Formats: sequence, structure tokens, C-alpha cells
Amino acid sequence: MPKKIYDIKPPKAKAEKIAKVLQDKKTPVKIKRKRPVSNISNVSSVPTFAPVSQMETPVTVEPMQRMPERRMPKKSAFWPIFSGICAVVLIIGIYLFFTLPKVDIAVWPKVDTLSYQQAITADKSAPSIDSTNKIVPAQYFQASKTASQDFPATGNASNEGFATGTITIYNKVNPPETFNFKVGTHFMSDSGKLFIATGKIAIPAATKSGSKITPGTVQVQVKATESGDAYNVAPSNFSIPGLKGTDAYYSIYAVSTKAMAGGYSGQVKKVTDDDIQGAKDALTKKATGDAISALKSQIPADYVVLDNAINSAAANSTTSVKSGAVAQNFNSSVTVTASALAFKKADLEQFAKKYLVEQMSQSQTILDNSFKLDYTASKVDISGGKETLNLNFSAGAYQSIDVNSLSLSVLGQNAEQIKNTIDSLMGSGVSKVQVNFWPFWVNSAPKSQGAVHVQLKF
Repeated sequence: MPKKIYDIKPPKAKAEKIAKVLQDKKTPVKIKRKRPVSNISNVSSVPTFAPVSQMETPVTVEPMQRMPERRMPKKSAFWPIFSGICAVVLIIGIYLFFTLPKVDIAVWPKVDTLSYQQAITADKSAPSIDSTNKIVPAQYFQASKTASQDFPATGNASNEGFATGTITIYNKVNPPETFNFKVGTHFMSDSGKLFIATGKIAIPAATKSGSKITPGTVQVQVKATESGDAYNVAPSNFSIPGLKGTDAYYSIYAVSTKAMAGGYSGQVKKVTDDDIQGAKDALTKKATGDAISALKSQIPADYVVLDNAINSAAANSTTSVKSGAVAQNFNSSVTVTASALAFKKADLEQFAKKYLVEQMSQSQTILDNSFKLDYTASKVDISGGKETLNLNFSAGAYQSIDVNSLSLSVLGQNAEQIKNTIDSLMGSGVSKVQVNFWPFWVNSAPKSQGAVHVQLKF
């Protein structure tokens, strides 16, 4: 019978072997499975093992996975936060419950329209508003402007020039004799152009010495009988047509040693009455506009000047030439003075509002932004410094309401009581009352005046 061999190893060595196998996760290992020995008995303290041939059964063991570490569950922060929020909401709710309640009271007063018309005087001599005599102060303003310009002449005229010159008259009448000729005596040049003497002529008699006769001579001024450059004749010989048929015709004659000059003819421009008047009208219009602009620039912004309270007049007008003068152009100049009476709009408003207050009862108040004022000037005396103004003014008036006193009167009251209180205070002076509480659970006015809001509506 074969001898049984028992392989007994210390538990510690086995444990080290198993640990070494576990480190290699890829290599399967064979573990000897222990089986109980059936034919061994009465062995209690010594471990027994089966024969190797019988107990060694190969077993494939998978590598052991490391177990994840077990963490302790975290403590949730939701409930503490939620509890804190609830506490805050509760505190706020309690605070609002006692502080939020308020009441809005809207009151619509009845408004009466007051309208009046008044004529007042704006006077430059008045130092201040005189409501009793219906006078407000006025201010006098004045400005002058000059306009000057060249204008073309539009008239047409014939411009004629007569040739003039000097001739020497010879007297060879024999027997010698003195001859006298009147102004306008005609002389004809050898080219057939007539000239006339501009003065009286006294021709001395000739002197005779044996058979020699020395003619008497005199120089006179002559002028052509017609205009034009054709009479600017060169030095010529002249005869006296009036002596034709007499013995003296050939004995009395004239000679010019210089050409006649100054003869011409043509059309030129001349200044007419219409030219002068047209220039004056145009310059007056321009100077007037400039003067009024200068006048308005002097008036302060808080003053009002009406169109019919401005006066303008030409103070001076000059023209460089007279009507009928021959000229292509002429110069004209006009000076205009503008004057005006102005007043402060604020003075009219002050007068009208004071008049309204005097017509209202003491329990009434003027409604803001309801005041209206229109005005026109019916009579203006600028030189005298006065103008009459027609005023049309109106405003809305309502029964005065002491909002502070009213808010104190309704503390702690419900909507119906509030309306009754307002009705007892104002009566027919109110057309409508509206009461709104807030928040929704409030049904009476708070005890604090600061939570009662009264608003007047129109």
C-alpha cells in the first residue's frame, strides 16, 4: 500500500502566497482545495489533509477587484437654508402687515371758469402797476438807420454840342467907313457852314495911305448854328450873307486861323423825377427794416412790443443830382427813425390775476395752469408815450382744500366714513371722491397720517 504523504505548511506562508497571486491580476493561479479526510478520525488538534493526488484540483481564480472606498453620506444644507428663508419671510410679512397699509384718496373739486375783459393804459411815465387806475408801466425805445446806394438814370435826352471858335473880321471898304453889326450876325464858311456872332460887332474903318488901303480888323467869337461834328471846320474864310448885293459884300470878310471845335451830337441818360422817387422809396423800405430790427434788438426779452405800437419815418433824404441832370448814375441816401412803446407781459398777468382774486370768494383758489391772457392795442400814441390795451383773461377757480387737515380728519375711517367727512367739509365744492386701500385686506385708513395720501384731481 503506498505511503501517504501529507503536506503541511504554516498558515502564514499560505497567506503570503495568496497575496502574491493576488498582485498579478492577469495570471490565473491554481489553489489547492482542501477536502476533509474521511478515513481519519479522532484527530482534533492536528489538521489533516488528503493525499496530493486526490485533493489537488486546478481552479481558475479571477483577479480580485479592489472594492471602492465607502464614503459617509454628506449632510444636506437645504433644510437650514429653507428654514432661514421662511423665518425672514415671516418677519418681513409681520413688518409689512403693520407698516404697508395705506389709503389713497382722490378728490375732484368743482371748477368754475371766471372770464373778464378790461381796458388798461400802458404809460411810460408810470413807475409801477396802478390797479386802481388800471395803469401799467411802459418803456419808450428808438433806433435810426441810414441806407445809401447808387441808382442808374433811366431818362433819355439828346446831347448836342455846338462848334465854336474865333474869327478875325476885315473892313476894306473904300472910302473908309466903320461898320457895326448886331449879335447873331451870320458868317458863312467857304464850306457852306453858318456861324453866328455871340456879341455886338464894331469894325473899325480902313486906313488909306495914298493908293494903299489898310483894312480895319476886329476879332469876334462865333458859334455854329447847328450841332454836330460837321461844324468843326478847319481854318476857313467867312463872308457875311447879310451884305450880299451890296458894295461891302466883298470888302468886309472874315478869316479863322484855327479850326472850330466842340461840335457833336448823340443820346445820353438823364435823371428823372421817377428815378429820384423810386430810389427814395427803395431806400426808405430798407432803412425802415433795418431801423425796426435795431429797435427790437434793444427791447429786453421780458418786454412785449405790438406791431401797431411801432412807428417809423424818414428823417432825412438826399440825392446827389437834381431831376433833369445828365448822368448815367446818381446816389441817394435815406435815414429812417423807428420808435416803439413796449410793456412787460408779467405786469399784465399780475394785474389780471389780482383782478381775478378780487372777484373770487375768500374760500376759492385759482387752478394752476388754467390762467389765460390775450391782449391787443386799440389806441397808440408813441410820441405821447401811451397806448390803450384791451385785455381778455380767464382762469379756473375751485374751493380751497387743506390737504393736511383732511388727511388728519380721516384717520381710522372706512371708505364710507371718509366720503362723509369730505362731504361735510366741502359740500357741493366736490364733484367726485375715490378711496383705495392697500393691501387688499385693509378696509380702513391707517392711524398714521403719513399713510394717508390725498390727491386733488381736475
